[in-house]
Amino acid sequence: MNLKQSIEEIIKQPDYEPMSVSDFQDALGLNSADSFRDLIKVLVELEQTGLIERTKTDRYQRKETSKSNSKLIKGTLSQNKKGFAFLRPEDDEMEDIFIPPTKINRALDGDTVIVEIQKSRGEHKGKVEGEVKSIEKHSVTQVVGTYSEAKHFGFVIPDDKRIMQDIFIPKGQSLGAVDGHKVLVQITKYADGTDNPEGHISAILGHKNDPGVDILSIIYQHGIEIEFPDNVLKEAEDVPEEIEPSEIEGRRDLRDDLTITIDGADAKDLDDAIAVKKLKNGNTELTVSIADVSYYVKEDSALDQEAYDRATSVYLVDRVIPMIPHRLSNGICSLNPEVDRLTLSCRMEINARGEVVKHEIFDSVIHSNYRMTYDAVNKIITDQDPQVRAQYKELTPMLDLAQDLSNRLISMRRRRGEIDFDINEAKVLVNEEGIPTDVQMRERGEGERLIESFMLAANETVAEHFNKMEVPFIYRVHEQPKSERLRQFFDFITNFGIMIKGTGEDIHPTTLQNIQEEVEGRPEQMVISTMMLRSMQQAHYDDVNLGHFGLSAEYYTHFTSPIRRYPDLTVHRLIRKYLIENSMDKKELRHWEDTLPELAEHTSQRERRAIEAERDTDELKKAEYMIQHIGDEFEGIISSVANFGMFVELPNTIEGMVHIANMTDDYYHFDERQMALIGERQAKVFRIGDEVKVKVTHVDVDERMIDFQIVGMPLPKNDKSQRPARGKTIQAKTRGKSLDKAKDDNNNKGNKKKRKQRKGKNARKKDKQGKTNHKPFYKDKSVKKKSRRKKK
Repeated sequence: MNLKQSIEEIIKQPDYEPMSVSDFQDALGLNSADSFRDLIKVLVELEQTGLIERTKTDRYQRKETSKSNSKLIKGTLSQNKKGFAFLRPEDDEMEDIFIPPTKINRALDGDTVIVEIQKSRGEHKGKVEGEVKSIEKHSVTQVVGTYSEAKHFGFVIPDDKRIMQDIFIPKGQSLGAVDGHKVLVQITKYADGTDNPEGHISAILGHKNDPGVDILSIIYQHGIEIEFPDNVLKEAEDVPEEIEPSEIEGRRDLRDDLTITIDGADAKDLDDAIAVKKLKNGNTELTVSIADVSYYVKEDSALDQEAYDRATSVYLVDRVIPMIPHRLSNGICSLNPEVDRLTLSCRMEINARGEVVKHEIFDSVIHSNYRMTYDAVNKIITDQDPQVRAQYKELTPMLDLAQDLSNRLISMRRRRGEIDFDINEAKVLVNEEGIPTDVQMRERGEGERLIESFMLAANETVAEHFNKMEVPFIYRVHEQPKSERLRQFFDFITNFGIMIKGTGEDIHPTTLQNIQEEVEGRPEQMVISTMMLRSMQQAHYDDVNLGHFGLSAEYYTHFTSPIRRYPDLTVHRLIRKYLIENSMDKKELRHWEDTLPELAEHTSQRERRAIEAERDTDELKKAEYMIQHIGDEFEGIISSVANFGMFVELPNTIEGMVHIANMTDDYYHFDERQMALIGERQAKVFRIGDEVKVKVTHVDVDERMIDFQIVGMPLPKNDKSQRPARGKTIQAKTRGKSLDKAKDDNNNKGNKKKRKQRKGKNARKKDKQGKTNHKPFYKDKSVKKKSRRKKK
């Protein structure tokens, strides 16, 4: 029996379950490289003949029993702003299903829908696509957009471009809004047949050009609450500003230990403090003390319910929206210097190899001696600045010891396989009116790495402690990348001469770590790190310990930031119940077993919402910032390539697009495998990682899009640089000319161009019925060709 017959026999077994490549290897006893290649070849052949198909998790299932053959599939609609959508089936094993714009049938992004599987009849003939047959649950209940007023009614044009339908506002439901107002609309009736969704305006955010309204619109668009309810604020007001002596009783007193906080200069919610000592046995003692927020935010209180709903603080370019009121986050819970504060502490004894050999977790009281900044610490431990070291002479021995400990912890994590992506991050600076003034790179010096190392050590230690107790707990997990994505990444890096053996299944983090080490210092380092990051799964919260792939850690949780993350607050509660109060009875255990899965899912979703809002505000302000640089030239690196063009990232992380229509020196084809655009005549290649010089030609603030042109390539006629920058007017000056004047100049150019076209001899003329006798140039050309043939 040959290999193909053996595989067919396995697949045809009545109890056959989908198998991975490694499952087939084990079942058939295939160990050599040659047999592996033969196996892959046979599986591909069987897939092409229709006997099997590959699932999203890279397993092979019988096609006749495939769930995707079912006519109706339930899932979540994910809409693209270009009009089409994908169905994300409830069954994780199934692939996403493409839905063309004509078959979305008034469903909105995020809706739970029933989709019928069909064969495409258009340009993708023969491929599978779906059509929305019914909407089970609407996800969008409110919309942020711009109000447009008519005589007896109005419309709201959604800011979210994935919502393709304007919202109809009946007479008397506009709350007095006028043209150009940014508004919040509550949907009262969803689209039915040809009718648009209907709603009423519940809030007017301001005129679209008013300072701050742009950010406010994004906040409301993501459903983020800014103000705290009155009952929450009252509970916060009732919390005393100072600690009573009775509250310290029973806690371990650490007030005599030299303790410091290290944070950014503008941080106000200081939730972690450190103390480092050298022990007689040569080991180092690290104590990480975290604000005891759970002592003040009682379970099921109004404060707790609001914190759970928010789940995280949101950090935007011009403001912070806190998880708990500022009275707590910046007051009694903040580990400010020279005051007593209640904390939970994780004390670790760490050996020369950076391994935790002993630990304790307990409630405590501390008295922070110094509020240090990253800049000051970097001057002490990295720059060895004599003036700053003299200023903090009491601290320098502990900080030198802390740096040595941090280096040992970093080396330990590197040995076990941690992947340090070290992706460039930038901070957009804005003035009081919300106008961006600069985009600066975030520094990651020794001080930042030191605190990061200490917090990682504490998080791992707490997670391991509770995992070994075998009790309900919440973990921060990062699962192994899906093999298909890794295969694509491995394929991509072959363009840079890096070859990886294997299929991407059951890969160890050290493989990716080795790739990083190989490209360190090379021009393509940042691009390869970015592409590697894109191949990863997203970290999230879970009640099951699944490990942390990126850290190469068997156990991990979030313990160190209860002021700004609800999972950390939950971990503190569990520490109090399990270790301090010993109050976890069977009823309580069942409660947490039932509660934690939902809590993990909810907080993961809220985290993604916060990240999206932060990204949207960053992109908005970066686009605004680049208006003043229209016409300027920059060096950049190609960060992404597609069939419509390529994206170029500048050194300050701002990204813009070079559209393929503007690459005029050749006709370029997209090579997906190489992730490159290749010229047809000159064979010129633009690939990810290449350095290019670009010129800023156009900015669309509304779409948050920046257009670049390759320097030296002439723009085609009617190029985008002739259009004014779109979006709100920004009162700022650059090189002695206001942006308003620059926009007026662009507008005037565009108007002159239009007038000239209207006066041309080929201008379209309409008859009484409004029809035109104008023929497109390609039709005229085809007629001429036919007439030439007849003459011949």
